[in-house]
Amino acid sequence: MTNDIWTEKDDALHAELKFKDFVAAFGFLSEVAILMEKHNHHAEIYNVYNTVKLKLTTHDAGDVVTEKDKALAAEITKRVGRYDV
Repeated sequence: MTNDIWTEKDDALHAELKFKDFVAAFGFLSEVAILMEKHNHHAEIYNVYNTVKLKLTTHDAGDVVTEKDKALAAEITKRVGRYDV
């Protein structure tokens, strides 16, 4: 995967990010939610305090990584740069 925040395992793209605090993590997730809607592709999201975990896989393709996942991952990666992660 070209985006260094992502790892590919178990037929999914995974990212784990730690932000300076909950507000920063939630702000990031708000941006990500809008991206997901635009892409009509929704990640599994886990958030506790300043930690955000994302998992991307294409359910319609049999729960594997597709170009749809890679495109969304690239857009999410661009947003990470706005935050102190």
